[in-house]
Amino acid sequence: MPQYDILLKNGTVIDPANGLDGQLDVAVSAGKIAAVAPAIPSSAAAKTLDVTGLYVTPGLIDIHVHVYHTREPETLSIVADHHMFRSGVTTVVDTGTAGAKHFLHFKRTVIDRSKTRIFAFINIVKSGMEGDFEQDVSEMDAALAASIVLAYPEECVGIKTAHYWTSLPFDAAHPPWAAVDRALEASALCGKPLMVDFWHREGRTYQELLQKMQPGDIHTHVYAQQFPILNAENQPADFLFEARERGIIFDLGHGAGSFWFRQALPAIQGGFAPDSISTDLHVGNVNGVVHDMLTTMSKLLCMGMSLREVIFRSTVTPAREIGHPELGTLSVGAEADIAVLRRDEGNFGYVDCGWARMDGSEKLSCELTVRAGEIVFDLNGIARPLWQDAPPAYWQIRVPSGRIVKR
Repeated sequence: MPQYDILLKNGTVIDPANGLDGQLDVAVSAGKIAAVAPAIPSSAAAKTLDVTGLYVTPGLIDIHVHVYHTREPETLSIVADHHMFRSGVTTVVDTGTAGAKHFLHFKRTVIDRSKTRIFAFINIVKSGMEGDFEQDVSEMDAALAASIVLAYPEECVGIKTAHYWTSLPFDAAHPPWAAVDRALEASALCGKPLMVDFWHREGRTYQELLQKMQPGDIHTHVYAQQFPILNAENQPADFLFEARERGIIFDLGHGAGSFWFRQALPAIQGGFAPDSISTDLHVGNVNGVVHDMLTTMSKLLCMGMSLREVIFRSTVTPAREIGHPELGTLSVGAEADIAVLRRDEGNFGYVDCGWARMDGSEKLSCELTVRAGEIVFDLNGIARPLWQDAPPAYWQIRVPSGRIVKR
């Protein structure tokens, strides 16, 4: 009787949570990581996959996406299972697409039905995103938002505020800090972090925002063009380092308009890398400037960040930021979420939100993804037999009655 269900053999394991970076085998049993060690014998596994020349990492974690695709009448959300596994992503966080009013529908129709592990930041606006109601202060109910987070702690990881940047002049009906202040109140009530998407404009500055935020809070879209993160010498501003020292977290949050090489490259080269890498993936950018998590990670790799750091900021740090440090690791006993990645060298082009290109010499792609011990993506069929060696009835389909028919 085989000891393991799956054995990934001869790959280079990068598991920053456990300080691993070298050739090791990874064994999976009953949906959990069962062993990470050199030279585990193939005879111990029911299925052995040779991943020579590939990188084996924890399943990637994208903490800024929009996946509430069942929302009506319209939504910018994508279907998580259609996009995440092909990029090695096994865990995502929907950032405020749903407010308190629609979270239960989101949970019932998306979260509970997805193979992708989905968490949520609850929008301070009870109707969520994508409407004029985002400018309506009466929609911003701190107690209601906090109550949802407290009622559903397994799915909800915090509070989100975004898109309160009305072009109307700030006045008594539209106080400049209404959304942020109420979101901070909700965060304090539920004891979970706040993620902020913010527009820097007269009447409320970026520096003031960072001063308002509390340790553990997350500012996403850090390299957006509207933020004065660079000083007169084109170096990262001192107030950024001061905020980080105080415990404020800076997330990349690429998106369709929030990642600019002219901001990111000087900041990173000046020592201000993002704490976490995320995509802000939605239908408006999946075929535009973002594509997927690995494309975003490749941009950082081509800016000079080491592969180990890129993996660290796509596994360990996002897991910590959302209060789930048990994720983003290949520790024995952890749920078996695994990405098997290829690192190619050549000539590649990467585009930012201003539709400007950066040429790079490296690109990450996904060969295989394992979610909770199940192979959910297999680009080149390395987990499958050659057709010549497959048994005669190797294709099975299930008809509506549930009966299995062999072809």
